Amino acid sequence: MKDDFEIKDLRDDDDREDWKKDLDAWSQQNLDDDDWDDDDWDDDDLWDYDDEDDDDIDFVINSAEGFQVATTFDKDGNVIDVDVIDESELEDTDLVDDDDLSIPALNSFIDHTLLKADATVEQITKLCMEAREYKFASVCVNSCWVRLCSELLRGSGVAVCTVVGFPLGAMIPEAKAFEAEAAIENGATEIDMVINIGALKSKDYRMVAKDIQVVCDAVHQHGALLKVIIEACLLTKEEKVIACLLAKNADADYVKTSTGFSTGGATVEDVKLMRSIVGDEMGVKAAGGIRDKETAEAMLDAGADRLGASAGVQICAK
Repeated sequence: MKDDFEIKDLRDDDDREDWKKDLDAWSQQNLDDDDWDDDDWDDDDLWDYDDEDDDDIDFVINSAEGFQVATTFDKDGNVIDVDVIDESELEDTDLVDDDDLSIPALNSFIDHTLLKADATVEQITKLCMEAREYKFASVCVNSCWVRLCSELLRGSGVAVCTVVGFPLGAMIPEAKAFEAEAAIENGATEIDMVINIGALKSKDYRMVAKDIQVVCDAVHQHGALLKVIIEACLLTKEEKVIACLLAKNADADYVKTSTGFSTGGATVEDVKLMRSIVGDEMGVKAAGGIRDKETAEAMLDAGADRLGASAGVQICAK
């Protein structure tokens, strides 16, 4: 019987070289037996085993009328798996108490977010480790951190989301599309773009439509998801309706309330309105000002199926 080798949790082991030395020592001790074929073992296997399988897996979760549907896509947008959950069964389960339900019920909706200009590598690393632990839907970071997050989250099932045209939206569509494609090449699987708010308020709807469409085409070409930030706090009700309809016409995947960097964040009223406009064909992401469980649940009840929050741990913690 071969000695067991302790596979370390790489999330907590910053020194890969020490880990590989341990693996080499174990290999020398245990791989000399006749029943091992040296050609069958590579000391990088435990690090790279999921390069091909897990790099570009996307998850989409929508909830309506008492059911939760979770769809898993591969990098080409093909459906890998679908889980349908009757939420009443979750409420009636005897496996955990009601308080414990907050983690599995809420974590899968949260984009764990850090978009501050002064975010450090240590803070981004902590964000990813928390996302692994709580199994959040994604981390949402500025594009300069996408490659690092992609490496830290490899094989975890947590998506990497980044922002485009952020936070003002006042860039030309081609610049936003380039930014989105570069982020996807670095490992992002979800893109949150800000619309051209000034064009919308100027009633230049053609410019707004082109802005969304150019980015949407670039993102979908690479099998990623697009969320369209309308910055609802700056819009009239009429402008919110038109913005959502333009995003829907462009075949975007989500509409999103806010950047969190303007005059206000998500409101229950805005989420309800946006859900009523896009129906069940699109997702609605509420973001900005969601700092506790009660607010998060209110947004979900209003029709959101993704939550952008920097306080994900506090929201889901027991």
